[in-house]
Amino acid sequence: MAQSTASDRPNIVWIMLEDWGLDLGCYGTPGIETPVTDKLASEGIRYTNAFCTSPVCSTSRSAMLTGYHQNYIGAEQHRTAKEDKKPLPYDIEPMPVLLKEAGYFTALMIHDKTDANFSGDLGFMGKDWKEREKGQPFFAQITLGGTHRAWNRDPKNPIDPAKVELPPYYADTPFARRDWANGLEQMQVCDREIGDILKRLEKEDLAENTLIFLIGDNGRCHIRGKQFLYDPGLQVPMIIKWPGKFASGQVNTDMVQTIDITATILDVAGAKPKHELQGKNLFEEESKNREYIFAARGRMGGTHDAMRTIRSNKYKLIHNLIPERAWLQYSGYKEDMYPMLAEMNIMYMEGKLNEDQAKFFAPTKPEFELFDIEKDPYELNNLANDLHYGDVKDKLLEELYVWRKSIKDEGVSQEFREGGLSSKYPTRTLQEWKERYEAWKPWVFRETKSKVKHPFIKKNY
Repeated sequence: MAQSTASDRPNIVWIMLEDWGLDLGCYGTPGIETPVTDKLASEGIRYTNAFCTSPVCSTSRSAMLTGYHQNYIGAEQHRTAKEDKKPLPYDIEPMPVLLKEAGYFTALMIHDKTDANFSGDLGFMGKDWKEREKGQPFFAQITLGGTHRAWNRDPKNPIDPAKVELPPYYADTPFARRDWANGLEQMQVCDREIGDILKRLEKEDLAENTLIFLIGDNGRCHIRGKQFLYDPGLQVPMIIKWPGKFASGQVNTDMVQTIDITATILDVAGAKPKHELQGKNLFEEESKNREYIFAARGRMGGTHDAMRTIRSNKYKLIHNLIPERAWLQYSGYKEDMYPMLAEMNIMYMEGKLNEDQAKFFAPTKPEFELFDIEKDPYELNNLANDLHYGDVKDKLLEELYVWRKSIKDEGVSQEFREGGLSSKYPTRTLQEWKERYEAWKPWVFRETKSKVKHPFIKKNY
């Protein structure tokens, strides 16, 4: 698709769900009802293989703000301190700056989260598209923060925990089911908020000339999800609606990445970056039939770890660059936000988890993890040491190294390897985990209109 001219450029609304994967009705998740999102998907294109470039907000959002992988722009460490942030390299400009230069009004709406791990002007001009000049096309990035933990329950449509379906690597307990259902209820609340946005577009006669994107900024915030390179941490919903341009009810199975949205928006708007982006226009052939997607994880707050992954339609290879550290080394975010972590730590220390559930609680990681995604969609059977898959592993590792070189991946220094918070594991005694579990109970099992306070939140993560 050629770049648009000024006369036919649409408005662009990018709705971003925090920390949300494919747990929506239109993706087949049991127990949840998301009629607005389901209808949006039925009117546009629903992508089933969309992945972010990093499994946490600030690094993923930094990539999406620019169209380049976070390592390439020096934004790979989650929540880089203000004094450590540096300007973007290589004369790269953030997407909103380019859109502003192309004549768009750029708005950051509802939840004004950008989370950029770099300094400089991001290019947002206001907080609502109503601030634009008459006839001016607008770009609005709208973040719905509700799906970020801690979650509100849905008083209009509570979910029966018996109707939800847990992945097999979680302990199937009433506590875990209620926590899972609580997250789905929060998404139902957000579904109605999405409805409010779409109704406003209709009311203001903007809907027919507005290109809509709906995605998650990173994967689901549960154990083995956010912060990790398994599919639940990287895979996000992606729904696109462009009235009059694309037939409704499409399902796209191409492997795509969230930085492809950046490239698509800039092309549609007629904005021209100074250098070729690492994302590809979703509406062009260049984004189709991609052989691999790539992602990386670095420091999470004060928790030091480093992982890289390459994924095809059939296989995924994860390279753990600091394998001596446990997956569940101390992270204040996870321990203060994931109720299931307390219960499963207790069960692990008491020997009550099954083999698949216990794997993630091990004190160290293998350097390599290789999964046959088609046969093992939950990524439980590590084939990295299976000689029958030696050629597959070698090929993927070779391609991963090529990609790492292309994004100027600096790897892990000895200082980084030895730094950060303590990697001692387990992070707490059995008794301490039991105390936290008891503290969690009133919150997890609270009624829909309850005033129960969250037991651990002291700051905004």
